[in-house]
Amino acid sequence: MKIFKKSILILVLPLFAFTTLHKYYVSVTQIEFVKEKKAVQITSRIFIEDLEDVLQLRYNEDLIIKKENEAPDVNFYIERYLKGKLAIKINGEEKAYNYLGKEFDNDIVICYLEIEGVKEINSFEIQNLVLFDLYAEQQNIIRTNINSKNKSFILIKENDKGLLNFK
Repeated sequence: MKIFKKSILILVLPLFAFTTLHKYYVSVTQIEFVKEKKAVQITSRIFIEDLEDVLQLRYNEDLIIKKENEAPDVNFYIERYLKGKLAIKINGEEKAYNYLGKEFDNDIVICYLEIEGVKEINSFEIQNLVLFDLYAEQQNIIRTNINSKNKSFILIKENDKGLLNFK
């Protein structure tokens, strides 16, 4: 019986060594209405590795996002991807936003976007499809500070839009 238990242990133990921890697929987008500037400022935090994977899959398999000596077309592809995956309506009207650039914080890339010329917000709708084309379990957390009201919600592939009313 002892030999049987040892045999089972020897066969099963290596299987546990090859299990991996579950990776979380999440991005966080912060939206703030700055009334004095008549602007909506958007900050989106995405894991570098995940963004790099989707950009390589969609546009250029050699594309590398890195802090130093980065290829000059990285910002072009990030902007192109975000503009195809992030849509915003303010007061029922679709709004274009400007990609201002990015910076790094450890293993996260922080992308800065801005919508100019916004006088007031009665309703705010966002569709965030970032990384849904790569990871079915992706979750996009949206945090807003609009009209001095803080609201948060999570968007998933099956529910990729959020609407806030302020009237």
